[in-house]
Amino acid sequence: MPTWKVLRRALAPTALAAVLAAPFTMPSPALATGALAPQVVAAVAPASFVGLPDRPLPSDHAAHPMTVTYHNDSSADRTVAPQILVESPDNGPFLAPTDIKLEVLTGGHWRTVRLASQTGTLYTDLTRAKLVLHSHHTLTQRYRLTVVKAGPGTVQPRIALYA
Repeated sequence: MPTWKVLRRALAPTALAAVLAAPFTMPSPALATGALAPQVVAAVAPASFVGLPDRPLPSDHAAHPMTVTYHNDSSADRTVAPQILVESPDNGPFLAPTDIKLEVLTGGHWRTVRLASQTGTLYTDLTRAKLVLHSHHTLTQRYRLTVVKAGPGTVQPRIALYA
């Protein structure tokens, strides 16, 4: 499987790491209890990404199923997180989170997934999707994508790999 490149071509790798690490930062318990010296505990950012086949953003308003599959072929357990990116054209128009409805199948029910936006790219939160994938097991995650407001774009699923 190919290794994923930068989220947006306009972002340098170091800037991308800072953008991706920001949602992983949480206040420490000491800060929550009102301690005098504020401290922040940073969670670990992904070490790399595995890109999965991308596809054009559908232009109709129908629900389109998508399956994200990743096999851990290593001899060790690995922390992974599936992520869906919806990338707008470089010159716009840029998609807004309200233009797309993304759902994930969890426990036999479809649950709406919140999308964030950065520089014309809509994306799912990695922190909520993290899980441990055991050695030689396969992750299969089913999604349903509905375009509420049609526009050009590309759907790019990927897997975040943590060290």
